[in-house]
Amino acid sequence: MLSLALGTMITITSNHWVTAWAGLEINTLAIIPLISKSHHPRAIEAATKYFLTQATASALMLFSSMTNAWSSGQWDITQLTNPPSCLLLTAAIAIKLGLTPFHFWFPEVLQGSSLTTALLLSTAMKFPPTTILLLTSHSLNPTLLSTMAIMSIALGGWMGLNQTQTRKILAFSSISHLGWMTIIITYNPKLTLLTFYLYSLMTTSIFLSMNSTNTLKLSTLMTSWTKAPMLNTTLMLTLLSLAGLPPLTGFLPKWLIIQELTKQEMTTTATIISMLSLLGLFFYLRLTYCSTITLPPNSSNKMKQWSIKKPVNTLTPTL
Repeated sequence: MLSLALGTMITITSNHWVTAWAGLEINTLAIIPLISKSHHPRAIEAATKYFLTQATASALMLFSSMTNAWSSGQWDITQLTNPPSCLLLTAAIAIKLGLTPFHFWFPEVLQGSSLTTALLLSTAMKFPPTTILLLTSHSLNPTLLSTMAIMSIALGGWMGLNQTQTRKILAFSSISHLGWMTIIITYNPKLTLLTFYLYSLMTTSIFLSMNSTNTLKLSTLMTSWTKAPMLNTTLMLTLLSLAGLPPLTGFLPKWLIIQELTKQEMTTTATIISMLSLLGLFFYLRLTYCSTITLPPNSSNKMKQWSIKKPVNTLTPTL
């Protein structure tokens, strides 16, 4: 945990590419023992996947900064001027964050981790790459970022519909929210930070609530009301907030992003992402509904008995 804090601090305070890269590497090496702590084969698989993807992203980022330094002689993060370097960095940060089309590792890693580690992966581990994206946002291609963001929002919504595991649902929710952050980063970076802070706050609340009742599946969520009614009320409100329903907190960043996109004459983009967020709303409402059920559905086989044909008694009793 200390190494995580150290790595994050080094990355967010550095102005040099090599120190930023070193901070990200410390972060990656610190989270791997936390993922594989349970010694379950699924956890080891998740740790391996995480290491391979993050190592690839770090190598790409270092290659991008070296190419930029070769052409411009600058190691400063804000002085990214070489077009191929900009493209490479966009790909590296997209892999780090789990943006579409480099999202494949994220749901799998979250599914193999415990809820507390999944919380760290969804919030704290996203902060250093987001900081680098903020520092270089003026140099990156806005069209490419917008395309990736729309794809992320769409995929986060579509893929979340079919899930029953709460960690995977929250993973696709994270991908969708990252899309909202990325789409506005070149126009209003402060708004990206606000969205990230509010997303982190709400996600922390959800993960901690689920961790206290040990909720890993939707079926477990249905019976969690009896364990902690007040906690479930908090969970319900936070889920609705994450969905972006007014007058809850989660509505504010979405409203401001749509407003900013309209100011930038990107009304079509604003309309598309608003419509795509309805997909996310569906599975948030499903989670909310499951968390508020006071009488869980009967899981016994009594309901199935109507379809089982009873044997006909052909023997008639003789008097």
